[in-house]
Amino acid sequence: MSRPFGHKIVTASDLLKGDVIYLTADDRWSRQLDEAELITDEAHAQLRLLLAERQQDHIVGPYLAEVRPGPRGPEPAHFREAFRATGPSNYAHGKQTDL
Repeated sequence: MSRPFGHKIVTASDLLKGDVIYLTADDRWSRQLDEAELITDEAHAQLRLLLAERQQDHIVGPYLAEVRPGPRGPEPAHFREAFRATGPSNYAHGKQTDL
């Protein structure tokens, strides 16, 4: 028996800067998780992932990540995504300065 399709986002890494980025509903890439498009339909998720995979000149390693809806947008549903959302762990600048 397969698991039901949960809430997903499309995430990748910026090819030049290496930052974690998220695909928005208006086809932009954002460094803010709460701006990511919250996807609830499996077919739509596959189409969005295909769109991301065609952007090899801007991104690397796109995949669907499981999230849960939150009051300000998608929130990580797994430790890995929570860790990625905070930025590199060995720098005290960038996203981590806001934590």
